[in-house]
Amino acid sequence: MTSATSETSTTSETDETSETVETDAGPARITWHKAEKARLVLAVGHGAGGGIEARDLKALAAVLPAHGVTVARVEQPWRVAGKKLAPAPRTLDVGWRGLWPVLAGPGLPVVSGGRSAGARVACRTATELGAHAVLALSFPLHPPGKPEKSRAAELLDSGVPTLVVQGGNDPFGRPEEFPEGPYELVEVPYGDHGFAVPKRAEITQEEAVAVITDAVVEWTGSLG
Repeated sequence: MTSATSETSTTSETDETSETVETDAGPARITWHKAEKARLVLAVGHGAGGGIEARDLKALAAVLPAHGVTVARVEQPWRVAGKKLAPAPRTLDVGWRGLWPVLAGPGLPVVSGGRSAGARVACRTATELGAHAVLALSFPLHPPGKPEKSRAAELLDSGVPTLVVQGGNDPFGRPEEFPEGPYELVEVPYGDHGFAVPKRAEITQEEAVAVITDAVVEWTGSLG
């Protein structure tokens, strides 16, 4: 496993602590949102088309610390380097492995999570890294319009308690397309791959985000 070194800085406006970590894939970054009396760390990575500013990752960082969960929003090396395209899955796994010693540094159980490509990374590496559980946000079950190219095996083989939170209209896999398996699934009604809901939907965007945070609060509370 990569030996990690770090430099820490604090952003006073937000009380966020940012930490740069050297990995074999290049420098990565962790933005910490610490719980006062933490019992878990939830590490969440971003997808291949965006960063840690995604609405679900921001919402979890705002809500979970009050429930005893420290949230670590993780930026993969390619994002830190300012690149626009994500590298191959294997390289993403290398970056995640390199971050793990720092994520586990507080000595608390670590829930490995992420959205989209980040969810795949969490699933692929969970057993190897000793993750306490996996949170898969907008798991990309298949490329849009190509259900035959299923990635279900990654999800089914996570080897630890797993929660999937999926938009009801996600083109990468709607909830009803997911196979039976040893995981929990929560649907965000009308949500797309980014959990955006159309204005004509029967729930507001704020209510859709609350479905996500409420589900994760309840699930993390149930983890031993």
